[in-house]
Amino acid sequence: MEEVSILSEINWAVIAPLLVIQGILLIVAAIDLIRIDRTNGPKWMWALIIVLINILGPIIYFIFGRRND
Repeated sequence: MEEVSILSEINWAVIAPLLVIQGILLIVAAIDLIRIDRTNGPKWMWALIIVLINILGPIIYFIFGRRND
């Protein structure tokens, strides 16, 4: 029963938008990584960064991972 009370105490008005932003960034970065031909570094490394580093991983990929030739 303690788990239910903990979930009811969470301020979902703050958390929900962050979860939506994280999901959108993750999906867009993953699609871009699949479609792009060349990146700065191996694609597997960028995939791990995108998936494992919440919110900042996709942003780091868009700033440093994409190669603009």
